Amino acid sequence: MFWADRIAQDIEKRFGKSASLLIRDEKTVSGRVHVGSMRGVAIHGVVSEALADIGIQNTFKYELNDFDPMDDIPTYLPREKFEQYLGKPLRDIPSPDPSAKNFAEYFANDFTSVIAGSGFTPEYVWSSELYLSGKMDGTIREALEAADTVRRIYKEVSGSERPPGWLPINVICPQCGKITTTDASDFDGETVMVHCIVNKAPYTKGCDFKGRVSPFGGLAKLAWKVDWPAKWKVHGVNVEGGGKDHSTRGGSRDVGNHISREVFKYEPPFDIPYEFFLVGGKKMSSSKGRGSSAKEIAELLPPKIFRLALLGKDINQAFNFDPEGDSIPVLYDQYDKLAAGYWAGTKDDYARLFEFIHPLSARSNLAESRFLPRFSQVAFIVQMPHLNVEEEVANLKGAPLTPEDKTELQERATYAKKWLEAYAPEKYVFKLQEETPEAARELTEQQRTALAVFADYIEGEQKLSGEQLHHRLHEIKDEQKILPGELFGALYLIFLGKHQGPQAGWFLASLPRDFVLKRLREAVG
Repeated sequence: MFWADRIAQDIEKRFGKSASLLIRDEKTVSGRVHVGSMRGVAIHGVVSEALADIGIQNTFKYELNDFDPMDDIPTYLPREKFEQYLGKPLRDIPSPDPSAKNFAEYFANDFTSVIAGSGFTPEYVWSSELYLSGKMDGTIREALEAADTVRRIYKEVSGSERPPGWLPINVICPQCGKITTTDASDFDGETVMVHCIVNKAPYTKGCDFKGRVSPFGGLAKLAWKVDWPAKWKVHGVNVEGGGKDHSTRGGSRDVGNHISREVFKYEPPFDIPYEFFLVGGKKMSSSKGRGSSAKEIAELLPPKIFRLALLGKDINQAFNFDPEGDSIPVLYDQYDKLAAGYWAGTKDDYARLFEFIHPLSARSNLAESRFLPRFSQVAFIVQMPHLNVEEEVANLKGAPLTPEDKTELQERATYAKKWLEAYAPEKYVFKLQEETPEAARELTEQQRTALAVFADYIEGEQKLSGEQLHHRLHEIKDEQKILPGELFGALYLIFLGKHQGPQAGWFLASLPRDFVLKRLREAVG
């Protein structure tokens, strides 16, 4: 059973079929959102679809957290401009440009455009609106009145101790506007005593304000491990997963579950702990500016391939995406294999995955098969100025291209060019050498002999297919007792100036016969 269907069945066992469920996920928009955050969006989004498929009504809400403080300045922004805002809520920090109302909205706009472009349609909620509207006031009161219970849970569950009198609330200083520099104590039912401590935070200074402040109506924010379960209750959340690091024993989810039950009297949502989406082997932070943003990667892949990257592994498996490696060609090959099985009528988990990787709006014509040229071949063809892409792919197909074939090809050619320009490793970048490279002088006698035999073969045939050339090359390899790397490396060297390249027979068949023959003769000497 496909993992999303398995999760949907487990959710049905807990809640039954008649309930209308609320699914939730959240992201703090502290900078360009890393592509890894899209895995949570995709998992919750597809579980929502799987539940709908078995007749369970549900809503997917995505919270954009603009109420957390700025605790670091993204490396791509001028420090001198934003340093003064460290410690303030993200919604209270100016946008890097006038296109948005504030810092959080500026980066959220990029992220929500990626979510929409990937075919996911959650309802959006802003954290600040929950607090400013007073919707969080009830849970704030419950948490402050049960502060002793919260402190006990912190200690018993996570081993984290808080001093006597500590309250699980971060008040916005009414004097300097910072939220990370304040301590709160002495809740009297309406206000708390606040001290904005000068040296509390290592990255910004407090103003030493002291006074009583109301924690309600958006003037304060619950501590994160309390804020999370409070939102479960306020929203009425039934399903919410998170990265596996949250779900470890003593982790934030464990703490949140206890607080939800003991303080807010709310049964915690169904959990979906999942492995990370890594870029180059690393899990990265939005504010650090490392790795690749969701926007950058989404622009590099069409939605169906992007969704395959996000959904192709079970939730207990990490996916390591490296745009500078083989990840993109491999994803396309995986897509082509899934498509072949689906169009052959196979009903299995791979067919289910093939359905899910297409946005709902694109699933009506999935049964219509089309020719899928290998992405790596398309990436090669678009680098050869003498080749007509449609003609070459029609030759590969062995028949004229249909309108659907052409649409697919145009998409692949467009994304191949983007990848080649921005990320493709050297082994995928080719340039046909106008003259025989100087390095051809270093060919061994065995290589020259094999190339001469190959030239004789071409000279004796007026028209040759890639398959025929491929077959003859392997015959020459065996006849001349030359290693494959020596024979094919020599061919790539004299035509491309490097020791590796695309499938040799197909590549040579795409070149003018006279050009190939002339180059072989020149290389042999």
